[in-house]
Amino acid sequence: MNAHTNTGTVLDRILEARRAEVDHRKRVLPETALKYGVKAAPPVRDFAAALSRDAINVIAELKPASPSRGIIRDPFDAPALGKSLEASGAAALSVLTEGEFFRGSLKNLRDARKEIALPVLRKDFIFDPWQVWESRANDADSFLLIVAALSGEQLRDLLGLGRELGMEPLVEVHTHEELDRAMAAGARIVGVNNRDLKTLSVRLETSYELIEQIPEDCLAVAESGLRSHDDLKKLRAAGFDAFLIGEHLMLAPDPAAALRTLLVPPTPGR
Repeated sequence: MNAHTNTGTVLDRILEARRAEVDHRKRVLPETALKYGVKAAPPVRDFAAALSRDAINVIAELKPASPSRGIIRDPFDAPALGKSLEASGAAALSVLTEGEFFRGSLKNLRDARKEIALPVLRKDFIFDPWQVWESRANDADSFLLIVAALSGEQLRDLLGLGRELGMEPLVEVHTHEELDRAMAAGARIVGVNNRDLKTLSVRLETSYELIEQIPEDCLAVAESGLRSHDDLKKLRAAGFDAFLIGEHLMLAPDPAAALRTLLVPPTPGR
């Protein structure tokens, strides 16, 4: 069975568009050229170490738009957002780079990373080794792999290439079966996405249902639907090491203030 079947209408549409775009970009920019770009890239920052602190570790996401909400933040100043979120206590940054559905770009990633010292995750739909080389050539320190979009062989190969380049990927799952496949492939950072990619609905319970299945020697990241300090406190107690938060921050008038409230809630009565 093809790895891309039965993965949900929205994911199918995104992957179809990304495959066409990657095919075009590979013709314009061969992998050989990307490898020269990797040689000139700055040293990789340790994404796993940033998520291993004894703290509430938030991966703050720069997300201009989404298929479920449309435009989330406009105007969108990636460097300024990155600097303010770093100053407010983010452990790492995630930057959407898919253009058609999320209005992201690799330029946003490069520009934000130049202004901060945090490791930066490339958030995209990655299925081709060319995209991993592209990620490193554009200064990414890690990248997302979505199990629902990949075969077991693709997942293992992309994990291996990421590690060759010093980039430990974030491997995203939504179900027990996907988590089994992530473990079989050797994932070391596992993200549980509470958003169902078939319906785009969000269930925070997904994180609680899957955390017991994630081994102690893996880093566990909860994603989507996280809106309060209490959410993060309970999930941390359940065993999660880090939390990827995008829309909640990007929809806030002041994303940096929203992050500070997630990390340290205001004292009652003040």
